Amino acid sequence: MRIEKAERLKRLPPYLFKELDRQKEEVRAKGVDIIDLGVGDPDLPTPPHIIEALKSAAQDPANHRYPSYSGMVDFNAAVAEWYRGRFNVSLDIDSEVVTLIGSKEGIAHIPLALINPGDIALVASPGYPVYHIGTQFAGGEPYFIDLLKENSFLPDLESIPSEVVKRAKMMFINYPNNPTAAVATKEFFDSVVAFADKHDIIVCHDAAYSEMSYDGFKPTSFLEVDGAKSVGIEFHSLSKTYNMTGWRIGFAVGCADLVNALGQVKSNIDSGVFQAVQIAGVAALKGDQACVDQMCRTYQERRDILVGGLRSLGLSVEKPRATFYVWMDVPKGYSSAEFSSRLLSDAGIVTTPGNGFGSAGEGYIRMALTVAKERMKEVVERIKNTKL
Repeated sequence: MRIEKAERLKRLPPYLFKELDRQKEEVRAKGVDIIDLGVGDPDLPTPPHIIEALKSAAQDPANHRYPSYSGMVDFNAAVAEWYRGRFNVSLDIDSEVVTLIGSKEGIAHIPLALINPGDIALVASPGYPVYHIGTQFAGGEPYFIDLLKENSFLPDLESIPSEVVKRAKMMFINYPNNPTAAVATKEFFDSVVAFADKHDIIVCHDAAYSEMSYDGFKPTSFLEVDGAKSVGIEFHSLSKTYNMTGWRIGFAVGCADLVNALGQVKSNIDSGVFQAVQIAGVAALKGDQACVDQMCRTYQERRDILVGGLRSLGLSVEKPRATFYVWMDVPKGYSSAEFSSRLLSDAGIVTTPGNGFGSAGEGYIRMALTVAKERMKEVVERIKNTKL
């Protein structure tokens, strides 16, 4: 029997991180000691009090049954309490909060709730691939807005053609940003709300990296801006904040109609998050946040080693104020893919070519701060020895 994939799959490029895994294994098979700065997966352990909460909850048979589709009341209440304490944003736990199987799941499904064939979603380039892939799966058309260094990697909304704006149904933004590590101000979010309100465009803000910040900087929530809750929804995750990537738990908050629409899709597709994981999530959100502060100190130390080392080699790189990514200009004479391949083959260092996040990412590579500081020092030495 000949199996033919659906056209929606045929139109997709290879998923970026799947292709990185393939290249990495090819080099590893040659016996190379690889230092992996590719995928943004924390190497730090989940804090012990969260693990203990899971262990205890998993032993209770009451948690082994189907959970609520929209999330446990206790977890949604913990989300609302955390938002109020962190951002001074009030949320109705019955209508403005929905639990997700990680923020990626919610981001991928929100276009199914909102996009009709022919609708446009405004998507940043470079950007997290799921924004445009989710749009395409829903039958929509992504329109890419280039994030440029001269604009501090913020989208220039006024540059979007009027005919595109008229067809646009939704817009994805992401700050602190993956892959550029750029951050946004309240003034920028104000402009987004005004733009969305004027043109009836729904805003989907991915805030997964809001708790990864350095040097005393604290990122803001899109929902802190007046009017944001009437036009948008914000996605969050426990993955990066508490080193829980494999646990698969996150949440979306904001406009009740948007939360309801996403919840309607989810109730027809999945069966919710394991209750023991939600109970562990409550422990994370309501517990001592010293573990988050320590995480940030660890990544800041690694950031300073890497950025300082790269600059000492004459490479052009900004020091990120948030996320655990370093967005580096590639040296002259290289494309993003060529430089990334050179680092892998000659130095055993895995990085992500910027063009894998969209055409406007050409000329950059992304490096994740996900190895210990000793290995980060070795990264600098290896690059130095490649004699670029």
